[in-house]
Amino acid sequence: MKVEQIYTGCLAHAAYYIENNGEAAVFDPLREVGPYIDRAKEDGAKIKYVFETHFHADFVSGHLDLRAKTGADIVFGPNAKPGYEAIVAEDAQIFKVGNYQVKVIHTPGHTMESTTYLLIDDKGKEHGIITGDTLFIGDVGRPDLAQHVVADLTEEKLAAHLFDSLRNKIMPLSDDLIVYPNHGAGSACGKKMSTETTDTLGNQKKTNYALRADMTKEEFIKELLTGLTTPPGYFPQNVLMNIKGYESLDTIMDRATKALTPEEFEVIANETGALLLDTRENEDFAKGFVPNSINIGLESNFAMWVGEMIPDVKQEILFITYPGKEEETITRLSRVGYDHSIGYLKGGFESWKESGKEVDSVSRISPEELEKRYEDKPLIIDVRKKSEFDSEHIIDAVNVPLNEINKHLSEFPKDKPFVLHCAGGYRSMIAASILKQRGWENFVDVEGGLDEISANTQIPKTDYVCPTTLL
Repeated sequence: MKVEQIYTGCLAHAAYYIENNGEAAVFDPLREVGPYIDRAKEDGAKIKYVFETHFHADFVSGHLDLRAKTGADIVFGPNAKPGYEAIVAEDAQIFKVGNYQVKVIHTPGHTMESTTYLLIDDKGKEHGIITGDTLFIGDVGRPDLAQHVVADLTEEKLAAHLFDSLRNKIMPLSDDLIVYPNHGAGSACGKKMSTETTDTLGNQKKTNYALRADMTKEEFIKELLTGLTTPPGYFPQNVLMNIKGYESLDTIMDRATKALTPEEFEVIANETGALLLDTRENEDFAKGFVPNSINIGLESNFAMWVGEMIPDVKQEILFITYPGKEEETITRLSRVGYDHSIGYLKGGFESWKESGKEVDSVSRISPEELEKRYEDKPLIIDVRKKSEFDSEHIIDAVNVPLNEINKHLSEFPKDKPFVLHCAGGYRSMIAASILKQRGWENFVDVEGGLDEISANTQIPKTDYVCPTTLL
């Protein structure tokens, strides 16, 4: 049986595609559905079903657009209450895709509607399980997200349900089944996911801490909840979009693809109060940018950091990007529900600079320059995650995680200089742009972050400790 994993690194997200005898199915699709439709056309197949493992929190699914463009039926597991037409399946119900079978296994815990799909090939052999956020490689789904939508669903209750689902529904299955999870390392939906994106169930039973055979329910709950951090603020908003529905990506694209001259861009920015988002690489942003713009570069985990740093998915956005990157920017914003881009700077930042309008910049220093300054004991602020900081950091550095910066602005002094860094320069430039927008000027950013500091200097660091959580 051939199962195609379609992996999107910037979201650490995996969708799945199967086809047999002219019929196809897609599991947990991303917002832009063209690639799935094109894939089915290559096979001469019709997409019959769109299977959803649960109401996703970290991205907006493409199930509605895929149904609108192909006529496919949307399928959820038991307990789902979508605000649109869909099949809400029963536990153990079987769907046919050509001569393949897809069996519903209700596995509540991550959310109450969470469902695993057992794939059975055309010879009747069980091949694998598409597990959504129930079971990852090396981890299981965090059980604290649904309570941000339904207050009565405490993380303890959900963790208990997840324990039962894993023991009663997943672990009794055959060891040779292939596990196909919805996410890999880098996702905020689990705390210690592997960089591997598939594995056998048998190996997971041996190596995944959450599947230890001798673990009690109480031990499971305690271990699962230890190391969790507050989920990104956009998660509940994405859940509601996936439950209630949303605008077509075509509509969003039409609204956002408005090329604005520097003069038009400036007028609309002043009239609307839109957020100015610059998606260029941090090195280019530092050299010059439109005043009051925030830098979140496309080259890394763009969508996740947009979700972390922009509280309201309905925020109007004007963006600056490299010419030719406009459609990609709009698409990647829409993946996490930021559907209200209202235009972009035609010609990118160069057109703004050439128009003679005011520009701003961020001062940067090399790791070697920081080493020279280190003897004077400068204030060094590390904006990496707490787990990264606890694992290893520069002696006497202060930790203010980037995703908490707006709650801790008082820790950034205005009366004395300080130094910013992260792991590689991406996150510290986001922090720098936010500080610039809020009026800070007396700081420098370290080029290359801790990676380059470690490689090129003797600045003392704490002893390395293996992190217990990657959140």
